[in-house]
Amino acid sequence: MLDRIALILAVVGGLNWGLVGLFGFDLVAWLFGSQTAVLARVVYVVVALSALWCTSLLFRDREEKAK
Repeated sequence: MLDRIALILAVVGGLNWGLVGLFGFDLVAWLFGSQTAVLARVVYVVVALSALWCTSLLFRDREEKAK
């Protein structure tokens, strides 16, 4: 369950960075007021932690995932 949540958050973060790169539009900052708003910073940190968690998926055995 934690793997799925982390993956969803990492995808959301990737889509946000895609919006920033393509259109200069930061959805998280727009939703929470600015990039320096406390809630926006919390979202950025949670997304970053989820991306770090997702890197562990690269190093797990496939048999372990099947269980």
